[in-house]
Amino acid sequence: MKKILLLGGSAQQLVAIRSAKELGYYTVVCDYLPDNPGQYIADKFYGISTTDVDAVFEVAKKEQVDGILAYASDPAALPAAIVAERLGLPTNPSKNVEILGLKHPWRKFLQENGFACPKVYQFHPSTPPDEIITATRHFIFPLVVKPTDSSGSKGVTKLDDWTGLEKAIAWADSYSRNKVLLIEEYIQRGFPSVIGGDIFVWDGKIVLYGEMECLRDELRSPLIPIGEKKPLKINELQKNRIHCELQRVVTALDIRFGEMNIEILLDKDDHVHFLELGPRAGGNMIPIQLSDAFGIDLVKANVQAAMGETPDFIGTPVTPLPGCYMHYVLHSYEAGTFQSVSIDESISRFVYRQVIYKKEGDPVEVFDGAGKALGILFLHFDTVDEMEHFCRNHHSLIRVNLK
Repeated sequence: MKKILLLGGSAQQLVAIRSAKELGYYTVVCDYLPDNPGQYIADKFYGISTTDVDAVFEVAKKEQVDGILAYASDPAALPAAIVAERLGLPTNPSKNVEILGLKHPWRKFLQENGFACPKVYQFHPSTPPDEIITATRHFIFPLVVKPTDSSGSKGVTKLDDWTGLEKAIAWADSYSRNKVLLIEEYIQRGFPSVIGGDIFVWDGKIVLYGEMECLRDELRSPLIPIGEKKPLKINELQKNRIHCELQRVVTALDIRFGEMNIEILLDKDDHVHFLELGPRAGGNMIPIQLSDAFGIDLVKANVQAAMGETPDFIGTPVTPLPGCYMHYVLHSYEAGTFQSVSIDESISRFVYRQVIYKKEGDPVEVFDGAGKALGILFLHFDTVDEMEHFCRNHHSLIRVNLK
């Protein structure tokens, strides 16, 4: 029986473990959190950090695994690539996975290769605010302060002036492991929404474009995604520019296979700005949503690719199914104790799947980053108007009840 090492056993990563088992692989899971659910369904479990390269290497060598997958995990993507290289297993080049996974080399790559990129300044959390202000005196507000090794908008602050700079630095630092922070110009959008979703690469070519429009709560959490919807309302010229620039990155970085998470902005001149191009499948169960929308199995494809096998859908036409697909991130702006989720009767028929991370009595934290999500609702609408009605009124249509 072939073995696969899966880095991470969180609730969002269970689908990859189950898929690997269904494909007949022996599953080895690493996760340092003692309460991770993946340990209970894996064939073998190791309680180690997925970012500890040497520890992961020892496990992979001991178990003689045939492939390594960091499914939907930014921190584990680079260790997976490094260990796979050491063992001669399928992987993308680790030096390029590192560029994609860290914002400061990523911004440098974009600048050096002629991609659109905002002005950016790199600094340590202990850098005096006056020094930062002086170094960025030619920058134009708004500015964004962020950690370089985090995702899901964790630790990100938008500044309209220098008021709150120290608080923004502290917030970014709280989500930073490498202690490298960035301050950069805020990109003024032409297309109003962030373009998110995933792509899938095989043999160096993008074989699936799963771009979607991000839903954000502009009043309470404008920087944090609370959903993604498809179809994306862009014209053919905009779509072609996005596809061209995505393939240009994939080619330049010698990305050979796998699912990648995208976050893109189009500015007022339709230039493509990459916020992120993550070297792993997207969080918030994006692969599940795209699998539903295209009628394929992207989770299975991730496992197969990591094992050096050709994913089932390769070589067949991939076209979206009828209707509008979206997911909605359950969240709360109040702390408390989880009781239930209420869905208004007017939209209940559109909800075809619910994945709730919490059970009654579990603690709920204030939603200030993707890691505080309470679950995911999957919705399918017949028309764009039905989907847009939900997006305009989601606060009143979906309610998280706390004790």
